[in-house]
Amino acid sequence: MKIGVLALQGAVAEHIKSLEQAGADEVVAVKWPADLEGLDGLVLPGGESTTIGKLMNKYELMEPVREMAKNGVPMFGTCAGLILLAERIHGQDWSHLGVFDVLVDRNSFGRQVDSFETDLDVKGLEGDEKYRAVFIRAPHIMEVGDKVDVLSTFHDRVVTARQGHILGASFHPELTDDVRLHKYFLSMVEEAKK
Repeated sequence: MKIGVLALQGAVAEHIKSLEQAGADEVVAVKWPADLEGLDGLVLPGGESTTIGKLMNKYELMEPVREMAKNGVPMFGTCAGLILLAERIHGQDWSHLGVFDVLVDRNSFGRQVDSFETDLDVKGLEGDEKYRAVFIRAPHIMEVGDKVDVLSTFHDRVVTARQGHILGASFHPELTDDVRLHKYFLSMVEEAKK
């Protein structure tokens, strides 16, 4: 199982470490279209969605990543990565990849100083313990399409959701030692490979 982590901005090393701990055979940093070759899944980390979008265009990654998503390659977007995947962005008449049938609101939990941690019940994770989630300038999902499953909410805001081979989280799962969400993503990759 070979997983890529988009390496243009954000906690790339932390995602790589979490994926390795979760059981991925090989994890590679993706900076160029050639790095997408042979990937079974792709993680889009946090950072600043507009900046990452511009860099994806500059390095000619936007179209090949969009094609991969359309062809069923599992993708996991965290924080800004969720915004990159979304079909609709609140207050904006354009999207980035536009492959996840959700409407997202950017920075809906406030600025950097409003960052916080909380415990969530996330549907589908192994074990009964709550999942510790780190929110930093986080978006939230305002609306979901018919084929989207809501996996967790915080104060009535959707913060984790899945649509088939696409997984999105408002928070930063790579910033804790709990790798259950990364394991969940790897199980999605295994499903897709079958």
